Amino acid sequence: MEQEATDKQPVKVTILNQSFTLLTEGDPRDIIELAAQVDDLMTSIARKSPNLDSARVAIFACLHLADQLRSRQSELSHKVREFATMLEQAIGAEN
Repeated sequence: MEQEATDKQPVKVTILNQSFTLLTEGDPRDIIELAAQVDDLMTSIARKSPNLDSARVAIFACLHLADQLRSRQSELSHKVREFATMLEQAIGAEN
């Protein structure tokens, strides 16, 4: 278990003017890029609703990201069904 902790690298990021040190096993640039995207989203929400506290801004950002994820999952499922249909047609045409 001690080996797992040594494989992680600390990465410092800033989100909504707050600094965080995160541990990552992957490429630190990935975490920095993700944090920048989250910061952009939260900053945009905070600008549109300046009376919201940071916890509410974070909740709205999470809801927005969850909605995007659900939409992408739906798009992916639709594409998988399309490809499965095309594959079935191609296999059927060979027989």
